[in-house]
Amino acid sequence: MRRKSGILLHPTSLPGPFGVGDLGPEAHRFLDFLGEAGQRLWQVLPLGPTGFGDSPYQSFSAFAGNPLLISLERLVRDRLLDADELKPPAFPADAVDYGTAIAFKLPLLERAFRRFKQRASPAARRAFATFRRREAHWLDDYALFAALKEAHGGAPWNEWGEGVALRRSEPLARARERLTDAIESRQFWQYHFFRQWAALKRRAARAGIEVMGDVPIFVAQDSADVWSHPELFQLDRSGRPTAVAGVPPDYFSETGQLWGNPLYRWDAMAQSGYRWWIDRLRATLEVVDIVRLDHFRGFEAYWEVPAGEHTAVNGRWVKGPGDALFEALGQALGGLPIVAENLGVITPEVEALRERFGLPGMAVLQFAFGGGETGDSEFLPHNYTRDRVVYTGTHDNDTTVGWWTAGAGDTTRSDEQAYRERAFAKKYLATEGREIHWDFIRAALASVADLAIVPLQDVLGEGSEARMNLPARAAGNWRWRFAPGALTPQIRDRLRELAVIYGRAKAARDARGPA
Repeated sequence: MRRKSGILLHPTSLPGPFGVGDLGPEAHRFLDFLGEAGQRLWQVLPLGPTGFGDSPYQSFSAFAGNPLLISLERLVRDRLLDADELKPPAFPADAVDYGTAIAFKLPLLERAFRRFKQRASPAARRAFATFRRREAHWLDDYALFAALKEAHGGAPWNEWGEGVALRRSEPLARARERLTDAIESRQFWQYHFFRQWAALKRRAARAGIEVMGDVPIFVAQDSADVWSHPELFQLDRSGRPTAVAGVPPDYFSETGQLWGNPLYRWDAMAQSGYRWWIDRLRATLEVVDIVRLDHFRGFEAYWEVPAGEHTAVNGRWVKGPGDALFEALGQALGGLPIVAENLGVITPEVEALRERFGLPGMAVLQFAFGGGETGDSEFLPHNYTRDRVVYTGTHDNDTTVGWWTAGAGDTTRSDEQAYRERAFAKKYLATEGREIHWDFIRAALASVADLAIVPLQDVLGEGSEARMNLPARAAGNWRWRFAPGALTPQIRDRLRELAVIYGRAKAARDARGPA
């Protein structure tokens, strides 16, 4: 990778009047800010449609986009909605209210679909038909899944009744006929999601800004992927997992993290030449430039927890696909623009797998100061190598200011440990910590690591109230949004100065222009 820096911000966190950030004007303005601030990368979280808990890591599809991210303003521009129809309730400015946003936006998306059916031009109809044909390998199953889920009141697919749950041909045929309009509307929403994303991506490319996406290793049990390909997952005859994914006790939780995702049948994946994974990565790389592969260590060995356990403590390590998967991906895709998320319980075997395929690993600056003042922590900047992606923190961490002040919800450190870490950080960074977030940003950008990424919360100096995710917390995650006007000229200039000083600034090109 070329030396660069960038910002981590999920689109839901963008400001705007409609309850949740989207792919409209504010997203394009954010790209302008990145360009003017000398940044060359925008990292997002998984973009798929979310369900209960609103986690982008528990999506209804590994291929689909989140309809909540569709810009209503762009639908007005496309003459599918009228401006006077966009009359949102009083949404909170600093957080996503998912329930209210869904209740407001989805009926408008349905109205846009009805209007398209009534008045679309022949050219627009041809473009939609082309999209449906090109993406049929995943779109048909996803749209049917989404329509069936709505028809069953949102119940998980293995509670729909045996006929459609287990994909018997006659019940599925009847469902397709009965739900024709609902299926087509979900396809239409996907068409506009990817159309709007493509416009945003073109603007980024013109500005010399790359986009990093995120691929979770596992998929949700209640997803089109598991429903349409049950033979690839460890399920019983009724479609319920026999074992689920998680991680053992770690930095974030004394009882581990019980994710609950069904585990792959890697033997079945291998028999198909890992076709499902090749299709998944290819689809992702059509919409982003680089992929952060979440929980990379699970490809070497994963933590298997028997179904029915209430924590992740009683699990075991099981060997993953290892070299065979990445060899198949490399042969099919012609290259692996992948960043390996190699955090957690990392063994020499995991690092050897990463290094064999030339995949950059991650370093998190917040983890650098907990090992004592010996200077040997792999997360201290003087120990980095160029093939590292350094973060001040990630979406799973507290903000840097929250970490510094041992913010609310931080159960991972005692007061004494937090004091020791602050004392070491003061010495290492030569600071009193009055602007600890800028101290961290400077250390990350100054490091030898080719890529430095900063969550926008750290750029803004936000506290624990802006934390994106607290692992193991049942509710309240993924809600943070930044306020309109927060990206001030002073912040822009300060970021750009650091990017220039440390050789990370993008070429002087203008991000703006027609999208």
